[in-house]
Amino acid sequence: MKATFFITYIMVDGWAGIASEILRLKPLIIFHLKNMFLVKTQRDRELAMNPPRVDFPETIPSLQLYFLLGLVYAVVTPILLPFIVVFFAFAYLVYRHQVINVYNQRYESGAAFWPHVHSRIIASLLISQLLLFGLLSTKKAANSTPFLIALPILTLSFHKYCKHRFEPAFWKFPLEEAMAKDIADHTAEPDLNLRAYLADAYLHPIFRSFEVDEEEELVEVRVNKHQTHVPGPTSTSGNVCYYDPEHPQHYTYQREAEP
Repeated sequence: MKATFFITYIMVDGWAGIASEILRLKPLIIFHLKNMFLVKTQRDRELAMNPPRVDFPETIPSLQLYFLLGLVYAVVTPILLPFIVVFFAFAYLVYRHQVINVYNQRYESGAAFWPHVHSRIIASLLISQLLLFGLLSTKKAANSTPFLIALPILTLSFHKYCKHRFEPAFWKFPLEEAMAKDIADHTAEPDLNLRAYLADAYLHPIFRSFEVDEEEELVEVRVNKHQTHVPGPTSTSGNVCYYDPEHPQHYTYQREAEP
C-alpha cells in the first residue's frame, strides 16, 4: 500500500473533521463557559449564541488539498479514491446544512472567490498529468508517453477559455443590474446631476478636492545661531521678526506656533 499514510490522514483528519463540524463541540463548550461567567443580560446571551461565519481561509484550502490528493493518487494508487469520494459526499451534506441552517454569513461576495478555486483545480490537474508522464515513462508504456502531451495542452486551453468566457462576470457589474440601479437612483433623486456626482464618487476621501478658505503665505526661514530677538517690524499674519547681526539690513521672518 503506497498510500497508507494518506488513507489514514483522510480518515482521521477528513472524516473526523466532518464529524466534529456537524457536532460543533468546541462552540458548545465555549457557549457554556460564556453563559457561566460572562452572560449578565439577555443581549449577552444572544451574542454568546450568535454562530460565526464559515472560516473560508481554513476550509477552502483543506478541501483543495483533498482534491489534489485524489487527482494525484488516482494515477499512483487508485485505492485512495473511494476514501476521497466518501469525504466529499459527507462534506457536501454537512457544509450545505451548516451554511443554510447554522452559520451566519456576514456578507455575500457573489462567488468572487471562485476564479481562485478554479485556477487551483487546473493546477492540480496539471500536477496529476505530469505525474502520469513520469509514471508511464518508467514502465513498459514509455512509447505512449508522447501522446499524452495533448492532455496539459487541452487543460490549459480549457482554462484559458473559462478565464475569457466566465471571469469577467466576477469582476464586472452586469449591464442589466446597472441599468436597474440607474433607474432606481433616477426615481429616488430626479434632480441628481450624475456627471458631477461621478466626478469624484470613487475617489478616496483623502484625495477629494477641497477648497481652502485662507491661502497660506510662504515665508522664507533662515536659521542663524547668532540671531537675536529684537523688536522690529511684524507682519500682519503673526510672524515674528528676528535681527541678524551679520546682515544689519536683513530681517528674517519666522512664524511662531500658536498655543
